[in-house]
Amino acid sequence: MAQQAPAARPANPRFSSGPCSKIPGFTLDMLADAPLGRSHRAAVGKAKLKEAIETTRDILGVPADYRIGIVPASDTGAVEMALWSLLGARPVTMCAWESFGSGWVTDVVKQLKLDATVKEAGYGDIVDFAEVDFATDVVFTWNGTTSGVRVANGDKIPADRDGLTICDATSAAFAMDLPWDKLDVTTFSWQKVLGGEGGHGVLILSPRAVERLESYKPAWPLPKIFRMTKAGKLIEGIFTGETINTPSMLCVEDYLVAMKWAKTIGGLKGLVARAEANAKVVWDFCAARPWIANLANDPATASTTSVCLKFTDERIKDGAAFAKAVAKRLEKEGVALDVGAYRDAPAGLRIWCGSTIEKADVEALMPWIEFAFEAEIAAQA
Repeated sequence: MAQQAPAARPANPRFSSGPCSKIPGFTLDMLADAPLGRSHRAAVGKAKLKEAIETTRDILGVPADYRIGIVPASDTGAVEMALWSLLGARPVTMCAWESFGSGWVTDVVKQLKLDATVKEAGYGDIVDFAEVDFATDVVFTWNGTTSGVRVANGDKIPADRDGLTICDATSAAFAMDLPWDKLDVTTFSWQKVLGGEGGHGVLILSPRAVERLESYKPAWPLPKIFRMTKAGKLIEGIFTGETINTPSMLCVEDYLVAMKWAKTIGGLKGLVARAEANAKVVWDFCAARPWIANLANDPATASTTSVCLKFTDERIKDGAAFAKAVAKRLEKEGVALDVGAYRDAPAGLRIWCGSTIEKADVEALMPWIEFAFEAEIAAQA
């Protein structure tokens, strides 16, 4: 007997984990104030970039003595700048529990050739920070975009640590409350939680990180795109809007528009609440059904942005093919785009629940997941 398709549909079917859905009500007309065709070094361009930096500081609550820079190559570029510029001064611990964290391990161990201590956890779990030596420099992701798990809080990171903490927070910033006193280097891309456009990263440095930059010279050559010091001093212009290379002023304007929207919903508090409410819809849906579960094994570390799910029904014959078929059916129905699990992650679904997503759309999607599941189970027969 054919399954009955749900009557309601998400108004916005975009649940991609990056680039993520634009802010509610977005139109291209909102970008009319972008200084297109103008130099980013002209007064108007520098003013926009400085506004982006200071609005970031305001919403995220970044301390006044931390530097914020807009850098090239998205979050990847920001992380690489930190790794290549800061590591090597003292022992390193690499923490990985998903594909991007594993990528940073590869860069540090195989490219920089540092004898790092590597601590890993499987998909659905995170490394226990109580077992990490923070006398070393520690590199980790705050939220696993591909694994659906996050650091619950910074309680296990000592305030009086000797090493630096380097945190890839790309799918956490603006949706989770980050403990700045526990983070020395923080990176993200605005194409995640705020639904911005790809290609630009944000790099945030604590005074301790700046001190390292000014007192340590890596043994390897640094490409121009990574250089943050000159004659042993921080290039302050990078952190006031004088970018290393040419940014897209259209993308900068888009970021500003998204942050202005964020302020209208209560700033960081409102952003966090929206993501948590969205994720709870999915968690409750899974809790009420025996055939689907959160990939995160511990609810305390379950992501509120990139919510990863696994199918657990014993009738499923080929897990990878089944999950792909469900995602394809959801896309064909026009109710969920780009919700397949990341290519290196366990088979399943990945639903972006970040702050630009409307709760009503997540609620409307849930019956469609059940519909697609039942349809694919029937198709196996």
